[in-house]
This record gives sequence, structure tokens and C-alpha cells, in this order.
Amino acid sequence: MDESAVATFDRLAGLAPPENAPVLFETACVLGGSIAGLLAARVLADHARRVVVLERDALDAGDQPRPGIPQERHVHTLLPGGQDWLDRWLPGFTKEMESKGAVVAGSAHIVSYWDGVPVVRDRGDHSLLFATRTAVESVIRDRVLALPNVEVIRSAAIGLRYSGGRVSGVRYGSGAAANTLAADFVVDAMGRGTRMPDWLRHDGYEVPGLDRLPSRVNYVTARFDQVRRVADLPYVGVMARWRPPYPVDGLGGAAITPTEHGGWLMMLGAYDETRPSDTLEGLRAVSAKLPSPLFGEVSSGALVGDIATFRLADNRRRDFTGVRKFPAGLVSVGDAVASFNPVYGQGMSSAAFHASCLSEYLTANYDPGALAAPFFRAQRVVVDAAWMMSADADAARLRLPATKEATERRHAISQVMRGGAADTVLSRTVDHVIWMLKHPDTLTDPALAARAAEVNSRTAKLSRAG
Repeated sequence: MDESAVATFDRLAGLAPPENAPVLFETACVLGGSIAGLLAARVLADHARRVVVLERDALDAGDQPRPGIPQERHVHTLLPGGQDWLDRWLPGFTKEMESKGAVVAGSAHIVSYWDGVPVVRDRGDHSLLFATRTAVESVIRDRVLALPNVEVIRSAAIGLRYSGGRVSGVRYGSGAAANTLAADFVVDAMGRGTRMPDWLRHDGYEVPGLDRLPSRVNYVTARFDQVRRVADLPYVGVMARWRPPYPVDGLGGAAITPTEHGGWLMMLGAYDETRPSDTLEGLRAVSAKLPSPLFGEVSSGALVGDIATFRLADNRRRDFTGVRKFPAGLVSVGDAVASFNPVYGQGMSSAAFHASCLSEYLTANYDPGALAAPFFRAQRVVVDAAWMMSADADAARLRLPATKEATERRHAISQVMRGGAADTVLSRTVDHVIWMLKHPDTLTDPALAARAAEVNSRTAKLSRAG
């Protein structure tokens, strides 16, 4: 019998570096120095004598932003699922982030609102890490590149070489200056715009199918100087979400998070044709209508830099589990496989889980002569988990057709999440799913459904009575 998605996810969530990792490769190559690429390089360092990261951007710029960092100026929160992974594979990661000013806070210090109603929370047993994407990536980069067998070549990959049905090298550079790096294993971490499908098609291999689902999310982020110290506040983060008809200026979500530089990031998000205000006056006007007074307090501070805008048209995922004519020794990770509505903050943690899939595959299931089917199957569980919480929510919002199974799952999850606004057991379970500690199928447990039905019925009666 196939292992359940919940069991697979639980195993990947707790995976630690192997004690006796088999050395499988002379040279492994990672295409892209993003967080997903760096975490793949960390895993490969246990299995290769030499790991080469090919990256166009300079990776020796200290804490300066890398040009290719996705949404660098927007809110980034490292979820507990990703934070726990990093502390296992890069010991002391969280402490190092705190030493650089990152804010680590448990659920008791984060206020959430659903449709304007505060969510009931207990103290919980996990924390979120608030920092800029630049800070998180720079610490990961420094730790991974400090490994003795990991190095960087600053260049762009332009194609692959093959031998006997498997990858044998990577072409990089351009024109007459092009070179070939012999490699026994290659990881595509080139992001949402990866060129790997074009290479595979040109080279006569099968291209995994691409699934696109509209998100049409628009958001703005503003950075403000600190008005009050984080230590003086009863809570350090605010997350608010609304369902249609979006009663506050058409917003679907809003958030405030601290940064490691003693300031605040404020994000306003909307969907479809609605655009949040991108002026300081507009932000301050909207802040007065939002459920937490911290919005108004933060936006009263001095604006740092320009207000950044962003739009994402769709969620995307590639399914590798059905490919047959595909080179051995090649996998993809991160946004090259799946990219989601960024409002849910799953990107960095998803990258960590992809690295877990890679470690498990290389430690226990690697076959040098076959395509990486065990890796693809495990990775699909991770992608499905993120897809259920972000893309499925977008599909429900847009009322897109869905299978009976998907419709029933959405309803069950919706009921548990609604009940979580008034019940600590439900809210803790919801948190664990949103924070990528548990698979979303956890929310379809019959006992949880019964508890949610009781809580929602009681809440509805109180509302009618009031």
C-alpha cells in the first residue's frame, strides 16, 4: 500500500543530515544560487566530492541584495517548517539570524484576523522568523559556501550534455567563451523562468506538464522607520485576511512584520483588478480602517525608500511524476518546479522540503541508471501540500471547476479554518498546516471536522443571539 501523503510529509519535515552519507558523485552542479539552489548544494555536499553552483549574480556581496532575489523588497516570513529544517542542516541558523537583528516570535506574539475577527491562539510551540529576504539568503549563502567542497562559478548555464541516457555535464558562458563542466548530477534551481524545459525539448527528452492556475494577486509593500521598539509592543506581527466581498477597500489581506534593521514592513494585498494604494497618503488612510491599531502606528512613521508594487498572474507547477523519457541524474527544485501565490509565504520553506526530498533520494533510493522517480514522487507530496493552501484557495475564490474530491476537501479545510477563529485546538492545527509543519490532509480528519462543526454552530448561535 502506498504511504499516505500525511506520513510522507511528516517524514520529510523531520529529516536530518544523514550520519553515513554515501559519496555518489565526483562533481555535482546546481544551476542557480537562490535559496532553493543553496539548500540543494548543502544536501549535495554530503554526497559529492565537489559541488559547483552556477550563478549569474555575484554571490560575494555580503548582505547586499542579489539582483535576482524574488520580491526582495516585499514581506518575507520564514515559516516554522523551513526554520526547523535550517536549524538541523545549518546548526545555529536561527541564533545567527537573531544576532543580525532578525525577530523570532511565537504565535502568542502574532495577531491574526479572519474577516476582521481576531483568531484565538495559545502560546504554541513554534516560532516565525521575520527578516528581509536579503538577510535570510545571505546567512544561508555564507554557511553553504563555507563548506569545503562547495564552490561558485559566476556564469549562466546554457545547456546540458548527456552520455548513456544521463546528464554528463553543463554548458555555461556564451559564444566563443562557452565552457562545459563535467557533472555526475545536476539540480535545476533556475527559478520560475527556468530554461530547462526548452533544453529538454531541444535535446529530444520529455518535458513535464505545466499546470497554471490564476492568482491575479496585486500587492504593495512599504518600509517604515521604527516608531516604537519591538520589545515595547505586546505583539510583533499582524496578519489579516478577508473573504469576498472584501469590505476594507477591496483588500484580501494585510500584514505588518518587523525587519532586522529596526523598521517595519507593511503589506496590502488585493486580487483581480483591484490595486491597493501605492501612495503614502493612501496607505495611511487605509491603515485607519484595518483591525489592528499597529497599522496606523507603523504607517505614521517615516517612509524608507519607495513603495514597492508586485503582481503575480498565476500559480505554476510542473509534474515530473509522469515523465518517462527523461535523463537520469537531473532534478529540479524550488520555483523551477512550483511557484505559488506569495501571500502565503511558502516559498522558502518549500525549498527546504525539496532539499529533504533530495537528501532522502540520494541516501536511500539513488539509482545512477534511472530517472529520479522516487525523488519526483516525494517532491509531488510537498508541492501538493503548498498547492492545496495557496492555489486551491485561489481556485475557490475564482469559483473554478473542481473535482468532487477537491470540493469536499476545500469545504472541510474551510470549516476547520473558520472554527479556528474561536477554538485553540483548531487554530493550532491550522497554524501547523499553514506553517508547513503538517500536510493539509491533516485538516480533513473526521474528529477535527466534528469539532469544527460544533464550534461553528455555537459561534453562529451566539452571533444570532447578539
